[in-house]
Amino acid sequence: MSKGGIILKGLVKDNPTFVLVLGMCPTLGTTTSAINGFGMGVATMFVLILSNIFISLVAGGIPDKVRIPCYIVIIASFVTILQLVMQAFVPSMYEVLGLFIPLIVVNCIVLGRAEAFANKNGVLDSACDGLGVGLGFTCALTLIGLVREILGSGSAFGFKFMEGDGILAFVLAPGAFFVLAYLMVIFRKLTGNL
Repeated sequence: MSKGGIILKGLVKDNPTFVLVLGMCPTLGTTTSAINGFGMGVATMFVLILSNIFISLVAGGIPDKVRIPCYIVIIASFVTILQLVMQAFVPSMYEVLGLFIPLIVVNCIVLGRAEAFANKNGVLDSACDGLGVGLGFTCALTLIGLVREILGSGSAFGFKFMEGDGILAFVLAPGAFFVLAYLMVIFRKLTGNL
């Protein structure tokens, strides 16, 4: 498969949110706004790309009995780097995302891609897979956050464009479930995955 095909597959066919239904905790918990969804998606994509590359490089030397613990240590190392970078350069985003950043270590998207793709493929293909799946996750979280923000507070990316308040339910947890469900149906209908 070509590099572009691998990236496109991660965006559409293997979209972690709308098709594989993975990573629901950060999807539902961080998408109260488009900026938060985008920030979480980019953070996860950073870890995905780097962990896929590193796991692809060392997978042949890791015994099967300790494969998963080794992957978790590698992923945790990149999450720690991410935390330190976010605290230094975007502390406001780090404060908003809070607990969800360390939880990237156990995010089934990252560990799943390491097990399903990175340990069986070359470095460049693994990087493309991380990029595609990361972009798919980022786009999905940003879209969910955007819809929730528009309906819940009448703003988009923090810019208020409607008078008054929106529908409070869309800023709260039930809104996340409703928006996710409707966007999942629309995505699958548009892509032929329904």
